[in-house]
Amino acid sequence: MQKSTNSDTSVETLNPTHQGTGAVQMRIKNANSHHSRLSQSKSMILTDVGKVTEPVSRHRRNHSQHVLKDVIPPLEQLMVEKEGYLQKAKIADGGKKLRKNWSTSWIVLSSRKIEFYKESKQQALSNMKTGHKPESVDLCGAYIEWAKEKSSRKNVFQITTVSGNEFLLQSDIDFIILDWFNAIKNAIDRLPKDPSSPSRNLELFKIQRSSSTELLSHYDSDIKEQKPENRKSLMFRLHHSASDTSDKNRVKSRLKKFITRRPSLKTLQEKGLIKDQIFGSHLHTVCERENSTVPWFVKQCIEAVEKRGLDVDGIYRVSGNLATIQKLRFIVNQEEKLNLDDSQWEDIHVVTGALKMFFRELPEPLFPYSFFERFVEAIKKQDNNTRIETIKSLVQKLPPPNRDTMKVLFGHLNKIVAEASKNLMSTQSLGIVFGPTLLRAENETGNMAVHMVYQNQIAELMLSEYSKIFGSEED
Repeated sequence: MQKSTNSDTSVETLNPTHQGTGAVQMRIKNANSHHSRLSQSKSMILTDVGKVTEPVSRHRRNHSQHVLKDVIPPLEQLMVEKEGYLQKAKIADGGKKLRKNWSTSWIVLSSRKIEFYKESKQQALSNMKTGHKPESVDLCGAYIEWAKEKSSRKNVFQITTVSGNEFLLQSDIDFIILDWFNAIKNAIDRLPKDPSSPSRNLELFKIQRSSSTELLSHYDSDIKEQKPENRKSLMFRLHHSASDTSDKNRVKSRLKKFITRRPSLKTLQEKGLIKDQIFGSHLHTVCERENSTVPWFVKQCIEAVEKRGLDVDGIYRVSGNLATIQKLRFIVNQEEKLNLDDSQWEDIHVVTGALKMFFRELPEPLFPYSFFERFVEAIKKQDNNTRIETIKSLVQKLPPPNRDTMKVLFGHLNKIVAEASKNLMSTQSLGIVFGPTLLRAENETGNMAVHMVYQNQIAELMLSEYSKIFGSEED
């Protein structure tokens, strides 16, 4: 041990126990202090270049944070569901139409969003680590549909977001694009349809799907399965002072009283506190509530289009601003007074978009699931007259709400076709737009591309032979 002194301090340098580690123990004493025993010691590691690194914190909390950071990957990496190369074109930004430019993108699908990378997979992963933000698409409230009419390329589908952004995705390989379509559609279906209030949808789902006993038993099981520290955190969220046993029991007792006194969904509906919605309800439910066989909203949209949209270029093909469509949807669901002549609905594509969304969100499509295969078999028949007679017979067997709504809708679309020289919407174009919306199999499998052809053909035949299929029925 060596000592060096001056007028102020004395420094003792101790030989390290392990020479290979390069550790040096230094003790600094204040020479002027009468309490020489109260000394300070510091541990420092001398690196090869002579720099002193920061001391490693031994605090338990800091240590756990270092471990979690090193061991557990970021949340976004855990939620990745699919990734790969596709052709992408952005055709609208915030409702403003853009020029279509196709480019190859590395696409990463997670449970809530899609991210587009311009680089290769390796560069994309490198950018993820460095914090580079790719173009991101929030899937909450978005909708997806095949868009054959939007491009001359095959296998094209479109994603439209709440903010009014529109993307086309494409691949020449059939099974790849079908796999992507299904993956994105499933991700969208799992998210709440109203992006402005996801928690409200969750609570409404709980009210509708669970009884008081189920909710209480679920709460009890959660309390039992939680670890002690997690249980304390859960109870703290329920009550400000839930740290001791008596407070926990009091919170549980209050929760039981609340659940047992909670009115049923039927009671809330009878009192008008919770109203049945128009979008997302079964067609027969909407018609029964309105004492009609054709929904009032469908009639209003058709009237507005025939009043000011028959000669609009691309009517029913061009998409309206999704944010405005969602606003219209919200007003209709809240049963607020709707005036489609109001200036906020002046874009007729918003009205047509809302009408297509109504049919798309029916739990069972306008052509019921039980009739889907029968309509497909009918359209396969070689003789045209036989095809028409078979489909006419099937239409007559449909439930009144489906049959009458179908007659009103296709009668309206015939008026669109009559103005095809102005709106450029032929029978084939409308068949492509409405086929997949009005007809779909209950369990869509790998033959979805084949089904799509039949869906379009059925819709086209219903339009071209409208007078023969519906003409004999009373208005």
